[in-house]
Amino acid sequence: MSDGLSEHAARNRAIWDRAADDYQRQHREHIGRAEPRWGMWQLPEDELQILGDVAGKDVLELGCGAAQWSILLAGRGARVVALDNSARQLEHARTAMAAAGLDFPLVHASAESVPLPDASFDVVFADHGANRFSDPCLWVPEAARLLRPGGLLAFSGGTALEVLCWSPAEDRLTTTLQRDYFGLHRTEEEDGTVIFELPYGEWIRVLRSAGLVVEELREIQPPEGAASTYRSEEETAWARRWPMEQIWRARKA
Repeated sequence: MSDGLSEHAARNRAIWDRAADDYQRQHREHIGRAEPRWGMWQLPEDELQILGDVAGKDVLELGCGAAQWSILLAGRGARVVALDNSARQLEHARTAMAAAGLDFPLVHASAESVPLPDASFDVVFADHGANRFSDPCLWVPEAARLLRPGGLLAFSGGTALEVLCWSPAEDRLTTTLQRDYFGLHRTEEEDGTVIFELPYGEWIRVLRSAGLVVEELREIQPPEGAASTYRSEEETAWARRWPMEQIWRARKA
């Protein structure tokens, strides 16, 4: 443990503090659009309608990075709080907020232990954010705690199938299964980053155990011509055949 962080959260914090500058440099233009967009291929929220109208709602972003999403939602009338486990990412967020002429709270914490009161938010969401780097058995109950009754949890991330088909030996996605499905939970990447993914039944169990009602699982198929700074053309072609990205919507009962 470090400052109350789990072992993997402390490890991921250190890695993201080192990687934040390069990450923002590589992806800034791709994720810095003028309207909210989801995921690796930046599909418009206005088309997907995952969050819907946020005007007048209290919204928490988990894993905000440079707060690109939160800045845009604030511009749509949301009362935003943005959280990240990396202090360096939050420095980028402060710079972006100043450029946008906005000021909203930034929280330096892991999504597994958020220093905010119960029932503070109407919406808690993450776009390939803290949910990928936090244990679902810890962050999902924490998100549920922070939601008001009827509040929405929405998050995008990778899929079990992507993890199962990744070949560390070949350093690429394959068309065959490379590891067991049962027991899928924690994966350590070559750079030391710890990521999490669950089998679908486990996702449902974790969400329901936290008092959340699953409304939708959206499996993303990138459209023809979609480009990404996160994925190669070969990987994007793979994702047109099998789901590499998913978006969950669940609501607090």
